[in-house]
Amino acid sequence: MQTLTPQQLKEKMASGLVVLDVRQPEELALAALGQTINIPMAELPARLGELNPQQPIAVLCHHGMRSEMAARFLEKNGFVDVANVAGGIDAWSATVDASVPRY
Repeated sequence: MQTLTPQQLKEKMASGLVVLDVRQPEELALAALGQTINIPMAELPARLGELNPQQPIAVLCHHGMRSEMAARFLEKNGFVDVANVAGGIDAWSATVDASVPRY
């Protein structure tokens, strides 16, 4: 599993990287990035088929803990190019885009 900083995520999003946001819908209502797929972490095992295991995926959550667990789960299930976004959307708000609210 790779680790991406929010800045690295921003750069890779332009190249078609899939961003999987594993936060709950109520968290997305507070702060969200465009161009993401939302599958809450608890639903990931049942919805794994919605993702392409051959496509590069970066996993995002609030601070980076849930996304790390979800990224490890993806790897154990055959996903080959998986990254965790260090610091989550909170770090994104602090270092890349201050217009995304922090909560």
